[in-house]
Amino acid sequence: MPDKTSYYVLKEKAVPEVLLKVVEAKRLLESGKAISVQEATEAVGISRSSFYKYKDDIFLFHDNERGKPITMVIQLDDEPGLLSSVLQAIAKFKTNILTIHQSIPINGIATLTLSVDVFNTVNNVDDIVSTIEKVNGIHYVKIIAKE
Repeated sequence: MPDKTSYYVLKEKAVPEVLLKVVEAKRLLESGKAISVQEATEAVGISRSSFYKYKDDIFLFHDNERGKPITMVIQLDDEPGLLSSVLQAIAKFKTNILTIHQSIPINGIATLTLSVDVFNTVNNVDDIVSTIEKVNGIHYVKIIAKE
């Protein structure tokens, strides 16, 4: 019979120091601040064997950082830089863009489907839509899905 895997959520103060250092070493590797496991483990002060022993068993818990995905359709003029203006408007809200798909323009109008992670309140969604609608060249913004 296969072993059943159990998961636990712990406060940082309850996690052994070696495991916290494994997480930090993984972060150094993922960010490119360390180019090898040897360099990362030396930087955080653990052995490579400790890193390899635990690297697949510990991850940061980001649930409180994850937002609610929304998908919207935006109809806009086919003008150079307009997509960039829309993305800049969205960036003001510190949202994470998940997907972008822009159709081939027909008669000078393109359709943009955009999915973003919204981190704060529902009012934030209304503010985002309102800000996008104010960009010159936008015909309409419609939310088609929310989690």
